[in-house]
Amino acid sequence: MTELSLKYGLNPHQKPARVYREDSLPLTVESGRPGYINLMDALNGWQLAREMKRVANRPAAASFKHVSPAGAAVAHEVVVGEHSPLCQAYLLARNCDPTSSFGDFIALSDVCDEDTANVIRREVSDGVIAPGYTAQALKILRAKRGGAYCTLRVDPDYEPEPVERRQIFGVTFEAGRNDISIEHSLLDNIVSQSASVPDRAATDLLLSLVILKYTQSNSVCCVKDGQAIGVGAGQQSRIHCTRLACDKADKWWLRRHPTVMTLPFRKGLSRPDRNNAIDLYLVGETLDPAWFDGAVPEPLTRDAREEWLSKLDGVSMGSDAFFPFSDSIERARRSGVRYVAEPGGSKRDGDVIAACDKHGMTLCFTGTRLFHH
Repeated sequence: MTELSLKYGLNPHQKPARVYREDSLPLTVESGRPGYINLMDALNGWQLAREMKRVANRPAAASFKHVSPAGAAVAHEVVVGEHSPLCQAYLLARNCDPTSSFGDFIALSDVCDEDTANVIRREVSDGVIAPGYTAQALKILRAKRGGAYCTLRVDPDYEPEPVERRQIFGVTFEAGRNDISIEHSLLDNIVSQSASVPDRAATDLLLSLVILKYTQSNSVCCVKDGQAIGVGAGQQSRIHCTRLACDKADKWWLRRHPTVMTLPFRKGLSRPDRNNAIDLYLVGETLDPAWFDGAVPEPLTRDAREEWLSKLDGVSMGSDAFFPFSDSIERARRSGVRYVAEPGGSKRDGDVIAACDKHGMTLCFTGTRLFHH
């Protein structure tokens, strides 16, 4: 048996804590000492990044917090600029919801290069998992936090047993692992009048389903151009999942408003403070004058917000279970959603289809539920 002792369990008072296997563990600690939640995020995040790369055939990255992705993305088809494709994927993943990504655990589909390591070095995160590291990248990461930064190497060839077990309140649960492969055939059953699913939208729909496979249920995910732009995780109501995902998508788009992009931040203001300031600015909260060079900026007017939000379009949205009412479709359309993938099977499927037809949206019934707990 191989085991790895952990700092503590879910909370500091839950000791001792460890992970173990009868055979060898599929990961190696290169620096730091992982905690219980760190490893939960790392192992879920690694699976997500690996599957996203398989779907899109591009490097992928995930930003995990509390066993759900705060963001996930693949590199653009044509990489421009100074960053490597893997680094670009992580920057896109973290920029889905930078406020939630603060203190994340990073998962990378490919060997971590120096460029990606340098970006990770400057961000506030708990750790990173990757199938390998270049010598320079490992040197950079081992120096982060004075050597306490958690750097994990995962065996890319490892596949777990087909049956998983866990305990809750002393009771052991056993079930087949969710090893379903997210394939293009899941989008074959188009039930709406609109049957248009461009290649890019199809990839985004498949990526949304992969993300949902590793997101705490109930969950809904919005994706655009290979990047998650809104993840609604762990809600008890489908409409609340949709509102959360779409509200985050709106905020992702509003952060790109010219006024927001040119906010007069004080020179030297840290990235976390900038992200917090933008978040507060967009929801109309009181801003700290010390954040800015000059007067505190006036908030965006309602007309300016609505005019800018009306330009968001071509978004793909996946749901881990069926929509029981058409309200989620109505909310999604206001955030630029054009393509939807969900299992189907509700008594009100007809209402959902009718709502999609009313807005010219394409709806695919996958026939596959993707709950994750």
